[in-house]
Amino acid sequence: MRNILVFIGLVALFSSCTGSSEVEIGNKTSMAVEPLYDAGTVVKGEVITAKIKVTNTGSYPLVIASVSPACSCTIAEKPEEPIQPGDEATIIARVDTDKLTGNYVNKSVNIVANTEPSTTTVVIKAKMNKN
Repeated sequence: MRNILVFIGLVALFSSCTGSSEVEIGNKTSMAVEPLYDAGTVVKGEVITAKIKVTNTGSYPLVIASVSPACSCTIAEKPEEPIQPGDEATIIARVDTDKLTGNYVNKSVNIVANTEPSTTTVVIKAKMNKN
């Protein structure tokens, strides 16, 4: 009886292994996005609303997993639905300049998606007047 249980356990263990260390997480696609969003000149205290256009240039749906701002002064919103091939969507990133010091805004936003490479960085820049 003990030998049968050991045998069944070994069969279950080896049948669950496929011999491959790769994990398929979905189809990769490609996207077009401008790497720089120039907001021009802003006044300190103004909120920059960057509308970042993302176009799916690949053959599979583009899934944006996350949009991560570099600091707490930036808040980003991403499309929740997959972007179909040939379609475009908009990522909104808001930078609160009231929390910033200096004369220039230079904040990055990382977009993680099912692309290669998986992370794309967009920089939001502006000149800040302290009127």
